[in-house]
Amino acid sequence: MEEDELIRRIREEIADSYDEELETELHDFSEEKRGDDALGDELHEFRRTYFRELHRIQVELVKLQDWVVATKEKIVVVFEGRDSAGKGGAISRFTQRLNPRVCKVAALPAPNDREKTQWYFQRYVSHLPAGGEIVLFDRSWYNRAGVERVMGFCTDEEYEEFFRSVPEFERMLVRSGIRLIKYWFSIQDDEQIFRFSSRIHDPLKRWKLSPMDLESRRRWEDYTKAKEIMLDRTHIPEAPWWVVPADNKKKARLNCLNHFLTQIPYHEVEQDEVELPPRKHHDNYDRQPVPEDMIVPQLY
Repeated sequence: MEEDELIRRIREEIADSYDEELETELHDFSEEKRGDDALGDELHEFRRTYFRELHRIQVELVKLQDWVVATKEKIVVVFEGRDSAGKGGAISRFTQRLNPRVCKVAALPAPNDREKTQWYFQRYVSHLPAGGEIVLFDRSWYNRAGVERVMGFCTDEEYEEFFRSVPEFERMLVRSGIRLIKYWFSIQDDEQIFRFSSRIHDPLKRWKLSPMDLESRRRWEDYTKAKEIMLDRTHIPEAPWWVVPADNKKKARLNCLNHFLTQIPYHEVEQDEVELPPRKHHDNYDRQPVPEDMIVPQLY
């Protein structure tokens, strides 16, 4: 990719991501064209389609959430993929309209010294859902098949034991009543270069680029081999893998979330009518003024 083209795409990506963080907070997805004519008619049309579909899918996710609570279902969704593949963005759109007490995200850090001596799956088990909960794993026990294997953080014996254990572990989860869905977000070599470069030039995203990310870039082919082995050895009928083409982040989000909805036999749950009770008034109630020095300065 030429330097001028890279810089142009980075600027476009930064502006687009800022726009989306603002636009996804709006309930009115206007059909009117936004003022930035440089985006082009085709991209304008796709953006309108994207936000319209995202809103529709999020409405369905709320219905699914209500069904999960009413039926005491337990759902686990595993999000895996290369660094910068778009897992975080998909998870963010998944949870955006949901109750954080119902839909929780588990993004575990590297194991500490104590956790390294535990049964490998132990620290993940504590994050599994109870009845009426959804848990999204932003990376999961598959760290052992990916980063730990490539970076040499586990032995050959531990690696092989993982592959012996994980199918039975996941079958146990399913037998216990957990619905387990696994997604691999797949991006191409050039797209990862672009996304890493974008993070370097965007001050609000630079924190996402860790030394481990840079090393993973150098070991692209090692990660490819590890991924292929992982998918081959852990794609089981009880918990199959689903691959999400993710070079286009917006399309990947819509496709993943829409697919997730098709995997769950939810239905809309009838809700009780909500009536706002009248406020009680007491003659002896006297509201005290707030001291001026406690009020946040009104700059806007």
